[in-house]
Amino acid sequence: MAQPTPLMPHATASWLVDNTSLSFEQIADFCGLHILEVQAMADDLASSKYTGRDPVHSGELTHEEIERGQADPEYRLKMQRAPVDVSRTKGPRYTPVSKRQDKPDGIAWIIRNHPEISDAQIGKLIGTTRNTINAIRDRTHWNIANIQPKDPVTLGLCSQRELDAAVAKAAKRAPAAEDDSEEVVSENRDDRAVLIEELRAEREAAAKAAVEAAQEAEAEAWLEARRAAEAGESGA
Repeated sequence: MAQPTPLMPHATASWLVDNTSLSFEQIADFCGLHILEVQAMADDLASSKYTGRDPVHSGELTHEEIERGQADPEYRLKMQRAPVDVSRTKGPRYTPVSKRQDKPDGIAWIIRNHPEISDAQIGKLIGTTRNTINAIRDRTHWNIANIQPKDPVTLGLCSQRELDAAVAKAAKRAPAAEDDSEEVVSENRDDRAVLIEELRAEREAAAKAAVEAAQEAEAEAWLEARRAAEAGESGA
């Protein structure tokens, strides 16, 4: 079973790089990081500068354990005291200050690639407000000219598992929406059929009225002609 990683792996790795002669591989293995991440910290190439966290002070390592590792590059550091799990309380997701400027890019990416995800889900996933989401969707955000859609997982705003869960949850609601749209289409078709039937009835009624009017006019003309003929005979 793999041992737990430090509570703050990147900060711990940064401290070990600066304060020990442990190999990059030893530090990466203990902190659960890729060796290239540790190399970048040592070369000051990391995009975010981490404030070092002393694992000795936190009880995760001892000076003796570090000395064993420094004496033997093949030695793998052992966690002395596993960090206590901290359960996240209810409320907006906390986003490090260094990543908050990336939120609009992540929101724009979700809106463009997963329009089925609700605003409430986006707010929970990214840790933002409906006002911000609507401003980006309506392109009224104060910084809209500089917002570029970027995968929130790549930006570190959420995990791939969390994003997949949100997409799956939104997909479950999709069939219901499709059923509603089918009902609307069906209703529209029914309304159209009723309208056509009414127009046909109106045309038939108009045609019947026209025939009746013609027949009445013909009868009236015949009656007038007969009266005229009778008047002529009586005058003779």
